[in-house]
Amino acid sequence: QVHLVESGGGLVQAGGSLRLSCAASGRTGSAMGWFRQAPGKEREFVASIIWSSGITGYADSVKGRFTISRDNAKNTVYLQMNSLKSEDTAAYYCAANPPGGGTWSYWGQGTQVTVSS
Repeated sequence: QVHLVESGGGLVQAGGSLRLSCAASGRTGSAMGWFRQAPGKEREFVASIIWSSGITGYADSVKGRFTISRDNAKNTVYLQMNSLKSEDTAAYYCAANPPGGGTWSYWGQGTQVTVSS
């Protein structure tokens, strides 16, 4: 069974930084991702990374400000968020795809990020 546990959320002023962590246990697939959901909005993709190659992908809204990375030995993925804006306020979720690929099937419980202006 796969478990994803996020940590690192909190309250930060605009322009500040936070680092989110996602610890994975169980057998996941090749990729991990971060998504976010603001109140009244749909969940949206933020960033993704391939475990083996480290290849990353980002939403346009966070390019140049957010960095996704992984520590394969710790089965942990990170999201470094810099130059935070009030519009980054959301619940952030870690996701994993299943072995063999496919859509995001496993989700963490989420961690809240609040950016004050």
